[in-house]
Amino acid sequence: MRVLTVGNMYPPQHHGGYELVWQSAVEHLRSRGHDVRVLTTDHDEGVADPDPAYVSRALRWHWVPGGFEDSRRFRVARHNHQVLREQIADLRPDVVSWWSMGGLTMTLLEDVRRRGIPAVAFVHDDWLLYGPKVDPWLRLFTGPRRSRFARLGERIAGIPTRVDLSRAADYVFVSEFTRDRSGIPSDRTDVANSGIHTAFLNPAEPGDWAWRLLYVGRLDERKGVATAVEALHKVPQAVLTVAGGGDDRERQRLTELAAPRGDRVVFAGQLDRPGLIAAYEATDAVVFPVRWDEPWGLVPLEAMAKGRPVVATGRGGSGEYLRDGDNCLLFPAGNADALAAAVHRLAGDPKLRERLRDEGVRTASGHLATGFDAAVERSLLAATGESVPHAAAVP
Repeated sequence: MRVLTVGNMYPPQHHGGYELVWQSAVEHLRSRGHDVRVLTTDHDEGVADPDPAYVSRALRWHWVPGGFEDSRRFRVARHNHQVLREQIADLRPDVVSWWSMGGLTMTLLEDVRRRGIPAVAFVHDDWLLYGPKVDPWLRLFTGPRRSRFARLGERIAGIPTRVDLSRAADYVFVSEFTRDRSGIPSDRTDVANSGIHTAFLNPAEPGDWAWRLLYVGRLDERKGVATAVEALHKVPQAVLTVAGGGDDRERQRLTELAAPRGDRVVFAGQLDRPGLIAAYEATDAVVFPVRWDEPWGLVPLEAMAKGRPVVATGRGGSGEYLRDGDNCLLFPAGNADALAAAVHRLAGDPKLRERLRDEGVRTASGHLATGFDAAVERSLLAATGESVPHAAAVP
């Protein structure tokens, strides 16, 4: 099977959960003998690691630090469609798979649909909802007054000016929560929860409680890192390690917020997998203080797999596997006092920590990347009318 995969960010230039899941699926497909290519943007976070030959960073993105910009709408759209068409002509894919498309030219999906190429979109955030709103090319022809110019604009530009998302692909959502809010007809959808790498499934010994807290994830206001920093006011013994990169402005805001706490907030930056495993092993509890409706959330599962109790908000899709008092402790989003109280509760109750550890490991073991990767292969083959083969591994 020849597969063209398309999305806005791909490791090693970004190591968010969505990107790592995409990379894992690509590596699985290649190990099964499929011919897979990655088409992503030229987004550069300064990582010097070379890309394999099957990765092309030729797309352009409308994202800039702090949001999405409207300039270059025609040039970016025309360039991206040209790049896509070149890849299709060269690879002749049996199927196209879409990954995170927020900030990209959404009419790429329409281009593939009109060519009659089967497509499957793996949706792990709300790009189906916000993507059309931040795509300046598509927005140019949106609305009752503008839509009448869409056909003329398409003839002049030579690229689609509209996209029929309901027919552009089959959709596989990361959670029921994400599927329910998508607006895509149910007969085109399925759910496959993303999972963690098996390297995390090795519980570390708990050790003595030492007030070491860990946050893992992108520095983004919606992630609620500020709530964790503010909670230290009520947990004066604790040290919070923040492991993650992202928005420079949010990092500056958090640095200023953390300043009164002295060296009790440590910004560790973005960690690779071995570094992240070591960070989990070195902590007493992991905080997942998201303020937004998280589509799924791999960090709590990674922490559980390493045998670390989790304190979380349970917003969005993460609420489908987080159970208060069973495999985690939940607190209301944005409530620093409640987060601090949950940490104190953990500190004073070794039996609670043991119970959360045991149930957490059980939960995590049911959500592994291998299961999601296999679901990706099944979905892509089904779109082409084939069944899963017993393919030989690529040397």
